[in-house]
Amino acid sequence: MSRIVVLGAGVAGHTAASFLRSWLGKDDSVVVVSPKPTYNWIPSNIWVGVGLMQPADVTFALAPVYERHGIDFRQARAVELHPEGTAEDPAPFVVAESTRAGHEGERESIRYDFLINATGPKLNFGATPGLGPDAGFSHSVCTETHAHETARRLDALVAEMKAGARKRFLVGTGHGACTCEGAAFEYIVNLEFELRQRGVRDRADIWWISNEYELGDFGMGGMHLSRGGYITPSKIFTESLFAERGLNWITRAHVAQVEAGRAHYETIDGAVRAFDFDFAMLLPPFAGVGLKAFDRAGADITPALFQPNGFMKVDTSYAPKPYEQWSAKDWPHTYQSPAYPNLFAAGIAFAPPHAISRPYQTPSGAPVAPAPPRTGMPSATIGKAVARSIVDMAGGAPGPTHRASMAEMGAACVASAGASLVSGTAASMTVFPIVPDFERYPDYGRDLRSTFGEVGLAGHWIKVILHHLFLHKARLRPGWRLIPE
Repeated sequence: MSRIVVLGAGVAGHTAASFLRSWLGKDDSVVVVSPKPTYNWIPSNIWVGVGLMQPADVTFALAPVYERHGIDFRQARAVELHPEGTAEDPAPFVVAESTRAGHEGERESIRYDFLINATGPKLNFGATPGLGPDAGFSHSVCTETHAHETARRLDALVAEMKAGARKRFLVGTGHGACTCEGAAFEYIVNLEFELRQRGVRDRADIWWISNEYELGDFGMGGMHLSRGGYITPSKIFTESLFAERGLNWITRAHVAQVEAGRAHYETIDGAVRAFDFDFAMLLPPFAGVGLKAFDRAGADITPALFQPNGFMKVDTSYAPKPYEQWSAKDWPHTYQSPAYPNLFAAGIAFAPPHAISRPYQTPSGAPVAPAPPRTGMPSATIGKAVARSIVDMAGGAPGPTHRASMAEMGAACVASAGASLVSGTAASMTVFPIVPDFERYPDYGRDLRSTFGEVGLAGHWIKVILHHLFLHKARLRPGWRLIPE
């Protein structure tokens, strides 16, 4: 009889917990610890952010779903790992602080036989002074509540534009070390489309700002797409998309500070500039959630389990070396902790060994280095693979049995570029592998037979279908296992 504890109920954690419960025996238990009472299908937050959906359309309560399927749910925030237990009791455990109304801060120790750290990221708005919707001057679509407030601000500006005002919009990354440029990409093209739909596009100046070296980098070093019989760099693909929509862009930039109506940024060539805006939607960099780890004697062993950025070390080497010396072989395969064999990480919680895109710095030393993307399909695939390995290890396997290296897996992305059943579009892209492998594919690092992109109305229909399919899957409704990650 085994107890598996999953920290986090996002894409990776929820996927892992769902399959664990499906595959394990009735005498085994699955416990999910998550600070939020709801599941959020984050890819659709961009539609909340332009007012086409409400938060209720992209979320649902976790407790009823987990209760129905025999998963023990604790609404709490994990704060400490004790992988060796204590001197009195060697059973490993995690300490969680309740986030339930009326019970905030109450601590609980939860024993485990295996643990998956799928806590996801801390939205590190504090890395850039003035960034963010809570204590800053910019908006976000990282959560459903952030996206809802973003839509409210957009509505107010549209009302002013209909009265004759001209407005300036800034969308992109709010720090030089951001990841997930894709979410900002989806937002800017949906914003442009929605302003056209509302009849005020001619009164909007829309700008993109990003830490990408070129448009279409997306933290993956760019890619080459097989499209219409031609090989098209993602730079050209994205520049064409932006040019067709009248979008302006700034790349190779680190946003150093945000003030009311003004963003200060520096580029890798040393230019230091300010950008005045009426509306800014800028994504934050990610960090680990701040889990601490302690040994049997109570000594802090956090650096042994986590990188300085708070993400968990897994089965790879983190010894520094020049960017040119990294290869696809350096990426983790099983996501098992090298320190404790019953400890795994999944999704954004694991520490990548290196950047996929070439890192740069500004003359002042600020990083301009897109972090590797680990959201969506990769997160779910990793979560499922880790769950399968744990099931096998609980049954007697000596170690992990399943691999999910990002250098051996592909990913599909359908990026909305305007939501309308008759005139909407989406950019449908696939890439294989996610981490380029120049030993296997010396020309472009990827298999062009499996790396392509198209823009069109059919992509939008697919995006809508996927929204409903993945929420159906996440709710663990009949047939959920048949829907791929």
